[in-house]
Amino acid sequence: MFSNLRKFGVNHKKISILHVNNMCCCKIKASLKRLKPYVPLGRSYSSPPGLVGNDIKSLHSIISPPIAKIRNIGIMAHIDAGKTTTTERILYYSGYTRSLGDVDDGDTVTDFMAQERERGITIQSAAVTFDWKGYRVNLIDTPGHVDFTLEVERCLRVLDGAVAVFDASAGVEAQTLTVWRQADKHKIPRICFLNKMDKTGASFKYAVESIREKLKAKPLLLQLPLGEGKAFKGVVDVVSKEKLLWNRPSEDGKDFERKPLLETSDAELLKETTEARNDLIEQLQAAIHRVTLAQTAVPVLCGSALKNKGVQPLLDAITMYLPSPEERNYEFLQWYKGELCALAFKVLHDKQRGPLVFMRIYSGMIKPQSAIYNINGNCTERVSRLLLPFADQHIEIPSLTAGNIALTVGLKHTATGDTIASSKSSALAAARRAGREGEKQHRQNNEAERLLLAGVEIPEPVFFCTIEPPSVARQPDLDYALKCLQREDPSLKVKLDPDSGQTVLCGMGELHIEIIHDRIKREYGLETYLGPLQVAYRETILNAVRATDTLDRTLGDKRHLVTVELEVKPIETPSVTPIIKYAPSVSEDLPKVSQEAIENGIHSACLQGPLLGSPIQDVAITLHSLIIHPGTSTTMISACVSRCIQKALKKADKQVLEPLMNLEVTVMGDYLSPVLADLAQRRGTIQEIQTRQENKIVIGFVPLAEIMGYSTVLRTLTSGSATFALELCNYQAMNPQDQATLLSRRSGLNQVL
Repeated sequence: MFSNLRKFGVNHKKISILHVNNMCCCKIKASLKRLKPYVPLGRSYSSPPGLVGNDIKSLHSIISPPIAKIRNIGIMAHIDAGKTTTTERILYYSGYTRSLGDVDDGDTVTDFMAQERERGITIQSAAVTFDWKGYRVNLIDTPGHVDFTLEVERCLRVLDGAVAVFDASAGVEAQTLTVWRQADKHKIPRICFLNKMDKTGASFKYAVESIREKLKAKPLLLQLPLGEGKAFKGVVDVVSKEKLLWNRPSEDGKDFERKPLLETSDAELLKETTEARNDLIEQLQAAIHRVTLAQTAVPVLCGSALKNKGVQPLLDAITMYLPSPEERNYEFLQWYKGELCALAFKVLHDKQRGPLVFMRIYSGMIKPQSAIYNINGNCTERVSRLLLPFADQHIEIPSLTAGNIALTVGLKHTATGDTIASSKSSALAAARRAGREGEKQHRQNNEAERLLLAGVEIPEPVFFCTIEPPSVARQPDLDYALKCLQREDPSLKVKLDPDSGQTVLCGMGELHIEIIHDRIKREYGLETYLGPLQVAYRETILNAVRATDTLDRTLGDKRHLVTVELEVKPIETPSVTPIIKYAPSVSEDLPKVSQEAIENGIHSACLQGPLLGSPIQDVAITLHSLIIHPGTSTTMISACVSRCIQKALKKADKQVLEPLMNLEVTVMGDYLSPVLADLAQRRGTIQEIQTRQENKIVIGFVPLAEIMGYSTVLRTLTSGSATFALELCNYQAMNPQDQATLLSRRSGLNQVL
C-alpha cells in the first residue's frame, strides 16, 4: 500500500494531490487531510523527507517520532556570524527548500518579517522543523543583536542543545559572550561551528584559542580546515581520518567526496590530524556525546555556510552529539507523573488565526480541541488547532507528544513564560508532590513553585519615548496594537504618563523601538508619532530618613483614618524593587489584606522618584508604626503609605543612576586614534585594547546617554570600516556635575513642553 504513495508536496501556489495507484487508501487520505499547509512565502518548498519517492515512513513516525530521535536545538551567535545563512543551508540539504536563500537578497526562510529582510538581520526567533537521517530536528534561529537578547533567552529556556556559530576571522565577539552565558545559565550542551572559513583573515587556530581563553571552554577538535580564506576547500574529519572535499562542479555544495588521508600524499596533514586525534580522550562517538552532555567540552567543527561547505557534517554532529529530550534532566517532570507539562515560550499574532503560541512539551500530549490549564494565569483554555512550525508556514497535525515543539491556535490568554498542565487538578497534584518533596529536602515552598513556573527573566528597558496615534479616535486601535505586541515581546513595556496622559513606549534600544514603530505602521495600519528617545534613568537616596503621615478622609458616612511612620534608607546590594521590612510591633497583628495594601503603596511610590520621575532602586523601607481606624479601606492605607514615602524621599539626599554599557569596538589600526578621542568626549572608560590580526578591539564602558546615534559617527570616523557592540553593564551614580547638567536640561525641556 505504502509503496504506491508517490508524493505529498507543497508549494506557494497549490497543494499537490495525494496520488494513490489502483486502490483507494481512505484512512491514509483522511489522516493526511489534517496536514493542511499554510505557505504565504513566494518560495518553492520541496516535500518533507519521508514522503518522497520510495522512502516512505508511517504517518505516525513523521508527526510523532520516538523521543530518542528528537533534537531541539538553537542557532546562537554574535550578529553577522552567519546564523541565518547556516540555517538556510541546513534546510536546503535536508530537502526542505529547493533553492538557496540569501540574507542579502532578503529571501531566507527564517527571516520572514519585512523588517528582517530589509535590514538583513534576525529580529524574531523562528522555529523550523525538519528531518535528517531518521532524526526529527526542531531548530530555532535566534537574533544576534543586543536589543533582542530576550528572544534568545526565551528560546534557550526550551532547548536541549545549541549550535554556537562563530565568524572564523573574529572568534569570540561581544554578543557571543552574552549568549554563551545564557546557555550556561540553562545548562545547555553546545557544538561550535567556525563559519566563514573562506573569509579573508579567517584563522582556525585563533578562533579555537578565543573559545578556550574567553569562554573558558575546552574545545574538542572534530575537524581541521583544508586551507583558510580563499584557499579553503574542505575539512578533515579527525575521528575518521578522512578529507571531505567540496569540488567546484557542485555549485550548491550538495555533493562532496570523502578521501582517506594517505602518508604518501598527505604526510604533514596526516601528522597534524593524528596529533589532534590523540588529544581526544576517546575516539568513539559515544564518548564525544557523553562529554558534550556533561558540558566538560565543546565539539568544534568548521566550514563556510555561504560557500556551501561543511554544513552536512554539522547536521550529522547535531544528531550524534547533542542530546535528545530524554537525556536532559528536568527535575520538575517528576511532579507531573507523565501528564501534560508544557511551557509557552513565544507568542505571535496572525491576522487570520489570532494568537499563535509556541510551546515546548516536556511530558504528556497535546491534541486539537483539548482543554489545557494555564498555571500562571489560573485559567482554562481550549486548543482549537495544532500546527507544526516551519518559519512562517505551518502544517496542521492531529497530536504532538513529549519532547516536541508545537504551535497552538486558540489560546487567548496564554503569554510567554506560562506553564501549561492538562487540568487544574493535575497542576494541584503536581504542586502537592513538589511540596512533599520540598519538605523532605528542607526546601522552602517558593522553590517548589519555581520548579513548576520556571519562565523567562525579562530585562528592564533602557530607552523610552512617547507614542501618539494620528488622531484621538485611533487611540483604541493603538492600545490594541500595543497590547498584541507586548504579548509577543515581553521586553516591550507600555505605560501611561500620569502628568501628560501620553502613552510611553519603553524598550531595549534604539533599534528595538524603531522596529516596534515600523510594525505598528505595517501590521496595524497606524501612522504613529514618536517623541524624542530618552534614556531610562533610575534614582536612589544617599542617607536614611524618617517620615510620618496621616490621611483622614470621610466618604459618605464612613471615616477613613490612617497614620504611618516609616524609614527609607539606602542599601549596598543592588535591588530594582524595594526591600520591605516591618518593626516587631507592627508585624505582630498585621492582617494579610493590610500588608498587601502597604506593599502596593510602597511599590507605587517607588515607581516615580522626586528628581526625574524615574523608578527608585537600592532602598530598604521599614514600617515602624501603623494606626488604622476601624473601617478604613485598603485603598486609603495604600495612599497614605505612598504619600509618606514620597515625603521621605523628598527629604533625603538624592542621586540619579544612569545605565552604563559594555562597549566593544572593532576598528582598523589606522583609525584607532580618532575612535579613542571620540570615546573620551563621550565619558567613556577604556578597559583594554586587544589585537585581532589587523584590527584593534577597544573594550570599555560608556554611559548610554552618550552613545545614542553612535553608529553614524563611527561610520564617519572610520570610513565605514568599524563595527561596535553594546550590552547593559549596570546602573551607576552620575557625578554631581553631570547630574546637575541633566536636571537643568530636563527642567528646561519641561518648561518648553
